[in-house]
Amino acid sequence: MNLSPALAEPLAWPEGVARVPFRVFSDPEIYALEQQKIFRGPIWNFLCMEADVAKPGDVRTAWVGETPIVVTRDHDEKLHAMVNRCAHKGALVCLKQRENLESLTCVYHAWNYSLDGKLKSVAFRNGLKGKGGMPEDFDPAKHRLQPLRVATFCGLVFGTFSDETEPLEAYLGAPMSKFLDRNLGRPLKVLGVHSQMIHNNWKLYAENVRDSYHATLLHTFYTTFKVNRLDMDGGIILSDKKWHHISYTKRSTLAAENEYETVHSGQYQSDLAGPELLKAWDEFEDGITHSIQTIFPTLVVHFTLNSLAVRYFVPRGIDKTELFWVFLGYERDDAAQEQMRVMQGNLTGAAGLVSLEDGCINEFVQRGTRTSPDEQAFIEMGGKVAESNESSRATEASVRGFWHGYRDIMGFH
Repeated sequence: MNLSPALAEPLAWPEGVARVPFRVFSDPEIYALEQQKIFRGPIWNFLCMEADVAKPGDVRTAWVGETPIVVTRDHDEKLHAMVNRCAHKGALVCLKQRENLESLTCVYHAWNYSLDGKLKSVAFRNGLKGKGGMPEDFDPAKHRLQPLRVATFCGLVFGTFSDETEPLEAYLGAPMSKFLDRNLGRPLKVLGVHSQMIHNNWKLYAENVRDSYHATLLHTFYTTFKVNRLDMDGGIILSDKKWHHISYTKRSTLAAENEYETVHSGQYQSDLAGPELLKAWDEFEDGITHSIQTIFPTLVVHFTLNSLAVRYFVPRGIDKTELFWVFLGYERDDAAQEQMRVMQGNLTGAAGLVSLEDGCINEFVQRGTRTSPDEQAFIEMGGKVAESNESSRATEASVRGFWHGYRDIMGFH
């Protein structure tokens, strides 16, 4: 039985998705409901990279919302995901982020599980010297680690608690699957990983990565050095359900004269001490040089110049989110290409030249909204509906798309 917590005071959502009640960012009851309706609901959650569990015996801890998860590859090379919680007293079974093990053992009372989560043995099950031990009707088959359904796509591992969740590729949809395959559909190499704590509700970061028009205004490095600007050709593609999105830019289409030249870089002289940071080679025939792709609820894939990364964010409380960065290359890269990807990784990440702002801007929103739960965000840039637009990125369409999916799954109408 899945008993979701109820709201003591029902949420009054305004009509449409162009208004968002500030209450959703600071109400602990809504946050608790999200854990059941979204993270434990009929959706696919990103868990880890296949590279994290590449070999038999590999074990990787992960999260679905606030629920701790362990992902394993057993000795038959099959992937599994289970709740990281011993069936005995509920202690964490896996304490390290990654290991290679023969089996899983809880340190508290030494209950031992195979890599598929089935209980193998219990210390002192038969007691000691004929006394104590488990009752005769104790059945190990009824005391396994709680399993999730698992699926993979383009090197990404996903899990779901729900038997009703549609197959992964149907959940992604054709446009999203095709673009993931564009960026990740070849053997990958992990170049580096780090994380940061951001002091805001998880949904504010979900909005941020879908907000295509703030980059020109907030990220002045992007604008000044012509990495990503609204006056470049680009567009927004939403999935059929509107939950997921792609925002893309073509750097080579920047016009020589434009209004932003005066607004930003014309005010001062800016030269990079290390101009090699922005050197790049053309990897794809479509001309796209910057893209952000989101998969509801918490997965992001970006490709900026030649920097490829997976980001995912984990709610750590009503006003705290942990953001993880996994920087990637391709196994086919030569040494110079790999070094260029590493260099361009300085554009993003916790201390990146264009990510420093995102690390604090959402906290400003959290601080500004928490005392006004009855007020609303106004998200009408580019219209009031959630729809694709491949002629302009001066729109909040994909932000509205997120709220379209959020309202559906939460039942807020």
